[in-house]
Amino acid sequence: QVQLVESGGGLVQAGGSLRPSCAASGRTFSSYAMAWFRQAPGKEHDFVAALTWGSGSTYYADSVKGRFTISRDKSKNTLYLQMNSLKPEDTAVYYCAAHRGYGRYRESYEYDYWGQGTQVTVSS
Repeated sequence: QVQLVESGGGLVQAGGSLRPSCAASGRTFSSYAMAWFRQAPGKEHDFVAALTWGSGSTYYADSVKGRFTISRDKSKNTLYLQMNSLKPEDTAVYYCAAHRGYGRYRESYEYDYWGQGTQVTVSS
């Protein structure tokens, strides 16, 4: 069974940085796509960024492109999201998600496994 555990959220001022991480276990993830989504109060899960675990190919939502970087450490089975130049509108619960497949997946319903989320709050 795939398990995803996020950590590293927190409170930061606008313009600051955070790097949440997601520890993955239960599978060999070479054929998986791994992603970050976020959910603000009263809103749906929004796609943030994703990568193909095997190749490391990445893709991003337009709203975070140039500010956020998704990466993974294969030796630690850990996914990261480096978030720079944070804005108050980035405030949300950030979730790690996994999908078995080699395509590009931007919709929350396409992901089979989810972590419990980590809160990111950006003050103005």
